[in-house]
Amino acid sequence: MAPSNAKADDLSLPKATVQKIIAEILSSDVSFAKNARDLLIDCCVEFITLISSEANDIAERDAKKTIASEHVVKALKDLGFEEYVDQINEVAQEHREHQKSREKKQTKLELSGLSQEELLRQQEELFGNARAKFHQMGQAEA
Repeated sequence: MAPSNAKADDLSLPKATVQKIIAEILSSDVSFAKNARDLLIDCCVEFITLISSEANDIAERDAKKTIASEHVVKALKDLGFEEYVDQINEVAQEHREHQKSREKKQTKLELSGLSQEELLRQQEELFGNARAKFHQMGQAEA
């Protein structure tokens, strides 16, 4: 189902990003006309809308409030885009691995063994040192 005209006008992709992707794909001796780029953007938005709408329907049928990668994969298959499934699964796996490393980084604070009070004291000390350096710089210039 296509979005209404008012909503369709709001939907787009960053032209600079699309232009960068086009430039990476095409050889340097090939140019891409502005109207062709705009048409490509419109096609991409329509494709994304189609896939996300189908994925949303699948998530609703599964009584889920969040569209998961599995819903997107099923939407691609249902709409006849099976050739994208392997790449989507690879990207989803990379994303999960990236999220795990982010979670590990977040736990470094917890693994420091310092209490909230000690962390706050250290932070205040750092701010105090920064203020002192700032004031010293101001006095040196005067």
